[in-house]
Amino acid sequence: MNSDNDLQIAGDLLEVPHLLQAPREHPATVAEFVGLARSIAADRSQWEHLVRYDATSRWYHRLRTGPGYEVWLLSWVPGQGSGLHDHGRSSGVLTVLDGELTERTERGTRALGTGSQRVFAPGYVHEVVNDALEPAVTLHVYYPGLTEMPMHTACTAAPATYDEADVVTA
Repeated sequence: MNSDNDLQIAGDLLEVPHLLQAPREHPATVAEFVGLARSIAADRSQWEHLVRYDATSRWYHRLRTGPGYEVWLLSWVPGQGSGLHDHGRSSGVLTVLDGELTERTERGTRALGTGSQRVFAPGYVHEVVNDALEPAVTLHVYYPGLTEMPMHTACTAAPATYDEADVVTA
C-alpha cells in the first residue's frame, strides 16, 4: 500500500517562499479593483467622516490614487443625477455605500441599493439618478484615472459596445 500523499511528494509550498507570489501593493485586474472597492466600502472609517451633502450639485471627493487609477467618493441628495454620460477610455467600478440610486441605460432601468456594484468598460453609456427620498453615497474606482466624461443626449446615445457585469455584494 502506497502511503505517499501530495505533501510528501511535492513538499509544503508555504515553505518554499520563492514559489509564492508577493501580494500586489495596487490592484491590476478587474477582480482586484472590485476587491479594492469592497474593502473600502466595508471600512466606513475610511470614508464616512468625509461625506458632505450639497443641495446645488453632486458633492465629490478624491479618496485615493494609485498607479493609473483613482478612487472617488460621491454623495447624491434626492433628485440629483449624473446626466447621460460615458467615462471616455476609463473602466470603472461603482459601489453604492448608502442609499439607493437608479441606473438608466438603453437596455433599461435598474435599482442600485446599498452594497450593489456595477462594473463597466470604456464606452459604457448610462445615467445615475437619486430617485429616492433619502441621500445616497457611492464609491467610484476608475482605471485609468478619469480624464473625460462625455455627455450624451437620449437621441445620440451610442449603444454600449461592451458587456457590463453585475456584481452584488451582501
